[in-house]
Amino acid sequence: MKMDKKVKYQRRVLCTVYILAMFMAALDGTIVYVALPSIAAELGVTSAQLSGLTVWYLVGVSMILPCAGYLGDRFGSKKMFIVSSLVFTFASYMCALADSVSMLNIARFFQGLGGGLFAPIGMAMIFRTFSIEERPKLSRSFVIPIAIAPALGPIIGGLIVTYLPWQWIFLINIPIGLFIVIIGALFLQEKHKYMGKKLDVKGFFLMVVGFPLFMYTLNKLTAGMSLPIIVLGIIGLVMIVTYVFHALKTEHPLLNLKLLEEKTFKRISMLSFLGAAGLQGFLYLFPIMYQYTTGASPLKSGLTIFIEAIGLMVASRVMPLTLKLLGVYRVIVYGFFLSSVFFLLISWIGPTGSIIGLQICLFGIGLTLGHAVIAMQYTAFHHINKEKMSQATTLFNVQNRLGAAMGIVIISLIISLFSIENEQLYQIAIISCAVLLLAAGLFAINSQTAIKSTSPKMKKAS
Repeated sequence: MKMDKKVKYQRRVLCTVYILAMFMAALDGTIVYVALPSIAAELGVTSAQLSGLTVWYLVGVSMILPCAGYLGDRFGSKKMFIVSSLVFTFASYMCALADSVSMLNIARFFQGLGGGLFAPIGMAMIFRTFSIEERPKLSRSFVIPIAIAPALGPIIGGLIVTYLPWQWIFLINIPIGLFIVIIGALFLQEKHKYMGKKLDVKGFFLMVVGFPLFMYTLNKLTAGMSLPIIVLGIIGLVMIVTYVFHALKTEHPLLNLKLLEEKTFKRISMLSFLGAAGLQGFLYLFPIMYQYTTGASPLKSGLTIFIEAIGLMVASRVMPLTLKLLGVYRVIVYGFFLSSVFFLLISWIGPTGSIIGLQICLFGIGLTLGHAVIAMQYTAFHHINKEKMSQATTLFNVQNRLGAAMGIVIISLIISLFSIENEQLYQIAIISCAVLLLAAGLFAINSQTAIKSTSPKMKKAS
């Protein structure tokens, strides 16, 4: 009986630190959106020049994700989970101390490196601890606290920036991070057995250097072009292309690009990339637009954008019924086209227009695009073998985050062209987000055969 109580206690500790870590990382991905105008004012830059705060966080996550399996296997899941918590916590402290855009970007990159390990390392520990029969119930318990964090980010960020210095959006991570480190070190069990897995060193070098260089160049273009920046961008692009050829020839690459030979996975991955670019570009843009053009407080801005998250939550609840009525293909196509219409309506209404109209459109974006995103997650891995599932989920998550980073960079380039207070410019930027979703909708129509090949299983699952 004593042993049973001990095991039960250790399981609770594992679930607690995992949920806390995932909540903290997910919250940090969106909490900065409403704080950008305040940070920009203090540092003497434009909000467009602060796009790196989100871009570099996403790049950090994308760079570390492919290495998670190797690091956990080589050094142990418990150790890497604690190390990732320490890195994330220390990087949060460095964000609060930063007095320049460059320092903030570097600190955010390291935050991404730490936060990117939480999900794969933590999930591996969960899977080793709980049986297959226990996992479905466990997953349902994890959904709400982890899914709600990105939605709460703008609200919590708005509260902090309204009543406290902006540095507190990073400082709130420190007590949570230290709690995870201490409890994890004391109570988590290490079930480490090194299996001799080797790291793709060449691929690691090409990716970890190439992608950041390329994204750094795109991000720097918001401040103007220069020869050194262009050269760095070209070097980064060459390294990315080199990695593609390397991954296609190597037996065990860091990211298995050969999985893209499977038609459905390739096409859904492309749809996910475009969808992430359009949505994250909008979520980055709207709080800035709303604060600058209406004079709204960060808190009011956060509460307004939260309506989109409510739509997403509703979509997750009605999804089984929608799939049964329409099928996965129509859900994806309608989701992209209808969400692009809501984007265009927001552009037409403008930030100073009807607040009720804006709220209806934001709810509509969450509802319609939420349907498309959830359906794509279900569909992408339909034809992937179980042996390759881990590689496929890693590749899917990496490209999704890079798509989000690319969308934010595109919007930053657009709003850096003119005055930050130019409402018409913001409308152009929102139309650009809509164009990305329209492109996704058209690509979904072109991918009809590949998507419909998953329909029988989806209907049965409904």
